[in-house]
Amino acid sequence: MAERKITQTEAAKLVDMKQPDLSKLFRGRLKLVSVEKLLRMLTAFDQDVEIAVKPNRKRGEAGRITFIPA
Repeated sequence: MAERKITQTEAAKLVDMKQPDLSKLFRGRLKLVSVEKLLRMLTAFDQDVEIAVKPNRKRGEAGRITFIPA
């Protein structure tokens, strides 16, 4: 939003979301959006998204999800 110099209201319109919900999302309420919606939002803001699936290093433990910003 800062790069584009747009308000949260304008950003919400861009990603087809209500501004209060976008505000909650920025505060960590990720349950408000599906993974599909989140991916659409990221690409709407000119972000490339890569998903890599690899085996867990420790057998017997659940896999993990990691977000690595570029």
